[in-house]
Amino acid sequence: MNNSKYRGVVVPMVTPVTQGGQLDVAAVERIVTFFAAAGVSPLLMGTTGEGNSVSQTDGQLMVETAVKARNAYMESPTTQQLIYAGLTGNCFSEQVRQAEVYTALGADVIVATLPTYYALTEEQMYEYYKTLADCITGPLMLYNILATTHMSIPVDVIRRLAEHPNIVGLKDSERDLERMAQCVEIAKGRDDFAYFCGWAAQSAHSLELGGNGIVPSTGNYVPEMFSQLFDAAVAGNMDEANRLQDETNEIAKIYQKDRTLGQSLTALKVMMQTKDLCEPWMLMPLCRLSDAEESEILLKIKNMK
Repeated sequence: MNNSKYRGVVVPMVTPVTQGGQLDVAAVERIVTFFAAAGVSPLLMGTTGEGNSVSQTDGQLMVETAVKARNAYMESPTTQQLIYAGLTGNCFSEQVRQAEVYTALGADVIVATLPTYYALTEEQMYEYYKTLADCITGPLMLYNILATTHMSIPVDVIRRLAEHPNIVGLKDSERDLERMAQCVEIAKGRDDFAYFCGWAAQSAHSLELGGNGIVPSTGNYVPEMFSQLFDAAVAGNMDEANRLQDETNEIAKIYQKDRTLGQSLTALKVMMQTKDLCEPWMLMPLCRLSDAEESEILLKIKNMK
């Protein structure tokens, strides 16, 4: 692991909304504070946060609220909590404008997925990220997620982009162990580019390889367990890290097993509701689960305890 300032546990935070689809500002404050107490940072408006469905206005309000909540909490503890702001969309000029607003509001890092309307060549992917990094003020992190963009940023493209002075890392959610090892190697031995594993089930393994951080959606429910997993792995205690990995994998099955990605996100909010963090409402086109499905989730949580 290098000495990049970008490291640790970054949880892809859900976007809490009301039944009418408005941002639940109070819930954003609760969740960010909940994360801060566990020593983890939030990634706002990523895949778990329904980033493509959040309006520009609500995106700005979410970043503003999260930064204020972080700042209020950080007046006393010494734990550093960075705010990672997700960037999605297909209009480049709007993306640049939104990234600049997020940075002005206090976001520490911009995390951008590829535009998804057109299938892109390797050179188009490179030029997109290079130009975005040239145009924005804040540091940029690449976000590779084949499951939603239906494209994979080639390792060679990542290696080239890692040389850009304003590109500080990669969050990779692709389920490919060989690729993971190659991407970790890109970050090794340098402090200006970090590797974050977005494949939660391989969190411990990625850290053992030398990755800088992990981005687990299950951290919305048990952030403290992933904080402990990270600390154990960094300390070289892989027995403990793997034990925590197995436990968090079992928790993940409660909301992920036999569900589509979209269904799993509302199931995760059902779990979070048991901790009074948010309500399980979703932004269109996603929607809430049936009463029977929610009851089944609650029963599994009860039995788990």
